[in-house]
Formats: sequence, structure tokens, C-alpha cells
Amino acid sequence: MQAAEFDDFYAASFSRVVHQLYAMTGNHAEAQDCVQEAFIRAWSHRRRLEGDGSPEAWVRTTAYRLAVSRWRRTRLDRRPVDRSVGAPLTSAPPDESRVALVAALSTLPLEQRRALVLHHLCDLSVQDVAAEVGAPVGTVKARLHRGRTALQNALAPANQTGDAHV
Repeated sequence: MQAAEFDDFYAASFSRVVHQLYAMTGNHAEAQDCVQEAFIRAWSHRRRLEGDGSPEAWVRTTAYRLAVSRWRRTRLDRRPVDRSVGAPLTSAPPDESRVALVAALSTLPLEQRRALVLHHLCDLSVQDVAAEVGAPVGTVKARLHRGRTALQNALAPANQTGDAHV
């Protein structure tokens, strides 16, 4: 992969992968940092990625693993991530439904959340999700079913009881 091809790949994929990782982690700044680091690593592996069927999946998996590693390190060290360096990023505030979705996703077990994001937000088939997470297809289907049920319950309005009494 030449520099121009990599630049095109970066431009086409960065925002999408950040949003996907944000849905998995619930932290937008952390998602941006991890995706940026994953693209830096992809640059050094660009010759190998050229023959790979899906370089975006490689970047997404690398970014996810970086996020998990950072989370573990932070949890174990009990130290907050240093955000004092650099100017804060500004962007438009997220809409209410996106905030509700990320909040609801954050209540799900990690593997269910990851399966839902990969399948529904990344548009991967069940087989592709299974390959990316290293789980059998049946396990991924079960995670998707349980995750959708839990997500539906989390997103249901508090005043909706399901009764049809009039």
C-alpha cells in the first residue's frame, strides 16, 4: 500500500472506526486516541495489510485491543489518564438518541456490546463477527440475541409497562 492509498484509506475509515469504537467503549476521546494509535501501527504494517481482505477490520481490532489494554492498565494503576497535554477537542454535541444508545450499550456485558457494535454498526455478517472476536457463530448469535433484548429493555421508556389497558 503506497502512501497515497494509505491516506485515502485513513480518510475513508478514521471517523467510522472512531464511532464504532466509541460505541464499544463509551469514551469518545479514548476511542479517538486508540484509533489514531491503530492507524500508526497500520502504517508500519501497510505492506501486509495490502494483501489482507479487510484492513479496516485490522485497524478496528487493533484499536479495540489498545482500548482494552488501556482500560486494564488504568484500572490496575488506579490513575486517571493524563488529558492535560494538548488543547481540548471541540465538536458538535451528540444528539439525545446517540447519548441514550451509548449509555444503554455501556450497561451490556462487554462481549454482547462488541457483537452488537460489530454486527449492527460495522455491518459485519455474523460469520465475520465470529472471525473477528474469535468465537463460534452460535455464540455470536446468542450474544446478539441477548444483547438486543437487553438493549431493548434499556432503551424502553420508563413509563411504558406493556399493558394495553384503556
